[in-house]
Amino acid sequence: NGELISDLVRNLGESDANIYFPSAATTANEIVKAGSEHNVKVTQVECQKGMKEKFNAVIFDASGIENGEGLSQLYTFFNPIMRSLTPNARVIVIGRPHMKAKNGEKAAAMRALEGFTRSVAKEVGKKSATSQVAYIEEGAEKQMDSTVRFLLSAKSAYVAGQVIHVRKGEEVKYPDWHKPLAGKVALVTGASRGIGESIARTLSRDGATVLGLDIPPAEADLNKVMAEIGGELLLADISSPEAPAQIAAKLKEMGGADIIVHNAGITRDKTLANMPAHWWDMTIAINLSAEEHINNELFKTDAINTGGSIICVSSMNGIAGQMGQTNYAASKAGVIGYVQYMADELAEKNITINAVAPGFIETAMTDAIPMMTREVGRRLNSLSQGGKPVDVAETIAFFANPASSGVTGNVVRVCGQSLVGA
Repeated sequence: NGELISDLVRNLGESDANIYFPSAATTANEIVKAGSEHNVKVTQVECQKGMKEKFNAVIFDASGIENGEGLSQLYTFFNPIMRSLTPNARVIVIGRPHMKAKNGEKAAAMRALEGFTRSVAKEVGKKSATSQVAYIEEGAEKQMDSTVRFLLSAKSAYVAGQVIHVRKGEEVKYPDWHKPLAGKVALVTGASRGIGESIARTLSRDGATVLGLDIPPAEADLNKVMAEIGGELLLADISSPEAPAQIAAKLKEMGGADIIVHNAGITRDKTLANMPAHWWDMTIAINLSAEEHINNELFKTDAINTGGSIICVSSMNGIAGQMGQTNYAASKAGVIGYVQYMADELAEKNITINAVAPGFIETAMTDAIPMMTREVGRRLNSLSQGGKPVDVAETIAFFANPASSGVTGNVVRVCGQSLVGA
């Protein structure tokens, strides 16, 4: 049985989607019942190869699969419809966290979903389609709405082959989905250009008041961005001893922060044998330690509000490593460790913490890379293209959404399913 069917039907029913289900599905009666309960039209269709129907999205509730034999349901469902997916289609498989399964067989079946969806992502990527798995903890059914909406939307275009865990959290107060961050205050570090600028603009679009932070030499660019989005600015070097108190004081003036985005970072690349000590120290200080010091000050001074969210920008190279980037990779891997550890601790304060790990994102920095090297970087993923700063920003906005209260401790790669670190 599909344990999450009722909530999925309810969620989809709030959109303009036409909802179909296979007439031969073992859960057909449950789907019809859910449609009736939520006053949602559901239409059965004969799923077979060569069918005329085309699908923009496919969702499979695998939460009821109990063992390896049950995985045949994946084949039965997906095999006839794979050629019926439209370009830019979305494939989502829903399961339960394998480490909370009742026995080894259930755990194996749930963990298998990850290998399945990653492989599907590589098969459909040539059509610019994506595939993901979302693991929904028991009791977190109402918390999964924002995840399903994000993964079905164009906002997840460069997210492929990823895993999102949704925990049981505080009762969800569904926002205005068009302005989900209305009334929220967001701090974005490194906000003057590139990915940081896109994050600031996207959070503002969703209704947040943005405090953009950058170093004094970036004042002109930062002032321009903040003026255009109606935000406020703060000039500071986040690695300085004074910065955490400066940031906390400014946020307290604004009523406290609801969203913290640690985006600022640097690279200082050399092989380890040739790297000067101050390059190592500077990279760790800005990319990792500054985030810790700022957060500690915000916690101490209550400058981050209950129900808030912290999003850290890691990197693919923090997952896979990179030649000449021992300092950078160490700092970005440290960000991942920090996020995963702090999730449980912050859950007690009703604060979420997540990370994004961008892959090849087209920015002024990548424009300076030699053309052939740049083209190879674009092609080394399932979608065979580079991402845009807005792709990272949209994932951060998803984490910041109040409806994502059960989404914490995640590291989502925004990389088109890069072969690096796969």
